[in-house]
Amino acid sequence: MMALLGGFIVPHPPLIIPEIGRGQEKAVQSTISAFHMAAQMIAELKPDTIVITTPHSVLYADYLHISPGSGASGDFGRFGHPEVHLDAAYDREFVEHLVSLCETKEISAGTMGERDPRLDHGSMIPLYFIDQYYHNYKIVRISISGLPFLTHYQFGKLIAQAAADLKRRVVVVASGDLSHKLTHDGPYGFTEEGPCFDKQVTEAMQTGNFGEFLKFDERFCRDAAECGLRSFIILAGALDGLAVEPQLLSYEGPYGVGYAVAAYQVVGRDPQRRFDQILRVDSEGEDEYVRLARMSLEHYVKHRSILPRPEGLSSELVRSRAGVFVSLHIGGQLRGCIGTIKPAAACVADEIIRNAVSAGREDPRFPPVRVDELPYLEYSVDVLGEEEPVSSPAELDPKRYGVIVSSGGRRGLLLPNLDGVDTVAQQLGIALQKAGIAPNEQYQIARFEVVRHQ
Repeated sequence: MMALLGGFIVPHPPLIIPEIGRGQEKAVQSTISAFHMAAQMIAELKPDTIVITTPHSVLYADYLHISPGSGASGDFGRFGHPEVHLDAAYDREFVEHLVSLCETKEISAGTMGERDPRLDHGSMIPLYFIDQYYHNYKIVRISISGLPFLTHYQFGKLIAQAAADLKRRVVVVASGDLSHKLTHDGPYGFTEEGPCFDKQVTEAMQTGNFGEFLKFDERFCRDAAECGLRSFIILAGALDGLAVEPQLLSYEGPYGVGYAVAAYQVVGRDPQRRFDQILRVDSEGEDEYVRLARMSLEHYVKHRSILPRPEGLSSELVRSRAGVFVSLHIGGQLRGCIGTIKPAAACVADEIIRNAVSAGREDPRFPPVRVDELPYLEYSVDVLGEEEPVSSPAELDPKRYGVIVSSGGRRGLLLPNLDGVDTVAQQLGIALQKAGIAPNEQYQIARFEVVRHQ
């Protein structure tokens, strides 16, 4: 018998709780009926432990939080009904083993930093339905984070490993709504991305093609105001390499928010269903600037030493000096970016070698790049031209020129031609923020061009 028995995707609208809905729940009856079906299916699987992933527990940009302790309680007082109360016992042994696996794999996850131990509604609503059909189980409650999609997928794989190591019968319940911007009269308004997101994500749910979850563009997701994608990606990782029977039990969005219920019962193994492999990068054809950046970071991560400058590099790399920025992405998501405005090394090659390591290990916005991330990294290397002072923002063009703002000893730089930076105002605003300069302060502006290698 497989330790990972199956997975479920569920929404968490409070009004489907009868005491809260008080009749309004009739508009989402399909969701309620599907929720009962999913709860009955979980009961039939008889799990020892239910792992719940939720967007509404402790949320960190760079850390996946796993709830600590022996258990937690919660109620719906926030929604006017404190009398609807739930208790949950945590599987402490599972949590401890999962944290240990994360430490071994250098995934930024654990039980530190809990601000509110109470159960959140993203966890309580699934438990409310499950408890009607099944008892005597323990849970593991996990929050999502701002870390890349790939990290959430790889974290999900560790959930499956923990289940196998401990010989636990485990079900994963991924709690999350879809787009919050489906209708003009909904509480969050409408964007074209809203229905488009829901269509794409429910098609992936229906077919069990979890690789589509990993292909979503972050900006598109923000514009759609989605809620649960990272929760679903953790589930996808937990089901990595397993054959499943996919069932989309319901989808509706009557209040301008998308609600989907889906079930995936494990029926065997399938090595073709390793969806993180679609993010692996084919490095064939990279130019020598990008190849050098890749060699540098991979050498450092594997050997903890700086790569010696290779022989046979072109004269452009070894005889010229310039500021260089190295940027890293995984699946289109930024994973690190560090550079130098002015040359700080003997040549461009040495600048690349040093800044590639810094981008992967020292960018304060991200945890250090792990060994298992190396095959998925996309690199770009920007070689900076000379900076030119400008007297007016009218002389800027965010697609052609990068910008440097300065005031006293504070300086902020933004590279040109970045996704999501389409106007001079956006470019200046981000550069000022990076420099810690208020928009109403006096500051100087300079522009520069780059040669981008990717």
